[in-house]
Amino acid sequence: MRAGSRISIFFAAAFLLAACAPSSERADLVFINSAEIETLDPAMITDQVSMRLGESLFEGLCRLNAQGKPEPGVAERWEASADKKHYTFFLRKDAKWSNGDPVTAHDFVKSWERVLNPSTGADYAPQLYPLVNAKSYNEGMIKDFSQVGVCAVDDCTLETTLENPIPYWIDLCAFQTLSPVHLPTLEKHGGSWMKPGRLVGNGPFLLESWLLDDRIRLKKNPGYWDAENTRMNTVDVMPIADANTALNYFMTGQADLVMDKGMVPVSLIDKLKQQSWFRTGPFLGTWFIRFNVTKAPFTDPLVRRAFALAVDRKRIVEKITRLGEQPATSFTPPGAGRNYQPPAGPEFNPKLAKELLAQAGFPEGRGLPRVEYLYLPLPVEKNIAVELQAMWKETLGVEVSLTKQEQKIWLSSMRELSYDICRSSWVGDYNDPNTFLECFTIGNGNNRTGWESKRYDELIAAAAGEADIAKRHAVFAEAEKLLITVGAPIIPVYHYVGVQFRRDGLKGVESNLIDDHPFRAMYWKR
Repeated sequence: MRAGSRISIFFAAAFLLAACAPSSERADLVFINSAEIETLDPAMITDQVSMRLGESLFEGLCRLNAQGKPEPGVAERWEASADKKHYTFFLRKDAKWSNGDPVTAHDFVKSWERVLNPSTGADYAPQLYPLVNAKSYNEGMIKDFSQVGVCAVDDCTLETTLENPIPYWIDLCAFQTLSPVHLPTLEKHGGSWMKPGRLVGNGPFLLESWLLDDRIRLKKNPGYWDAENTRMNTVDVMPIADANTALNYFMTGQADLVMDKGMVPVSLIDKLKQQSWFRTGPFLGTWFIRFNVTKAPFTDPLVRRAFALAVDRKRIVEKITRLGEQPATSFTPPGAGRNYQPPAGPEFNPKLAKELLAQAGFPEGRGLPRVEYLYLPLPVEKNIAVELQAMWKETLGVEVSLTKQEQKIWLSSMRELSYDICRSSWVGDYNDPNTFLECFTIGNGNNRTGWESKRYDELIAAAAGEADIAKRHAVFAEAEKLLITVGAPIIPVYHYVGVQFRRDGLKGVESNLIDDHPFRAMYWKR
């Protein structure tokens, strides 16, 4: 591999790192994750780095292929009623748990009940809200789960009944939250059921070992129904947050694949773009900023809008990220679903930003308390944080302190509303505007801003019940305007492009709109 003189010199020191790496037999595939995972529990997973492991260990009615499209998983086929509100899934008789137990329709019913049970506290419980009465059960308004629109007809037949004929139900059936778990294992081991040697899954891989802050090793599951098409026998997933270290591992042959958007050393972007193994591609993802609207001064929408108008998005994508990202004035990327076109939100407008802050009682930033901005420990995130700090100082005259937090702590801070402002990102779980806009409904576990709008919730509910695509998109656009321009609990900054460092010969890794790349589909072509 020829990498160019500057890169070669830069990575000469990387061989020292290789000498210090723990000795073990190399896995067939070594993948670098940008952080240690938060959990392997499908009911509790909310972040992309954890989902990559989750989809390897657990499989739902459907699974995603290399193109990010849903295809038969545990369910070998399904039938839909004419009104698209009733789906019957027929499960494979050879779908088994890794301990040999059959995977049954009852496993799905009980697992979905666990997700929706309010005591579980699953942030992604709303992914099951398309089912009749699922929302009411999750909110404690009904106590009898048999009233929710899912039932096991027999061991191999599962029936689902939807509130509305949504176009993405099959996509959701491939999503992690809807994967079953082996409840006898949970009952036996309690909170330690996810440890190697205890975890019982039904996915293409088994959890062989998990060394915190070192690596997770996955081993091919010989009992998986499609094991013959799982080409990697072992996969190592290494949590490395530092972009230079990750690139060192890749350049010295210790890693085969890096896919996280923040793992590009900013100083080397121009050189990396020239490498054959460096690839980018569009997908449904947005980098944005959250406000904690329950904490002053961001309880006032005028202050939030002033901060939004002070952000020069073009400056960020041209000066810092530099991978072809598009500045974002909407949360939903244009073209999501069936060519949804979101309304344009606030753009960089220093004059109006100052006026709004003055209207809020803080002319030239005077009297505004010092606020804190949380970011992740990645070079690009630090550079964006510094740039935002400068923009808010230059335009509004406000002081913003910067605090970096490791991913687990950052996720916890957002979940507990223990922040003022923080960086965020969202990648669509399926190709539809709803996967973005539903996040900010009242009580949604992914809201994490404290913002509440009954009108917004009414619009999202109305879109769910609208069969006409044009009318549905118009309702979504009205809701998004309320989110971005009026309420402004978030600031969209740019729409992502996917990034891959991929070793030559590694196949089955394809750019797709939801940025999902199952290890199951990967193989080497020598």
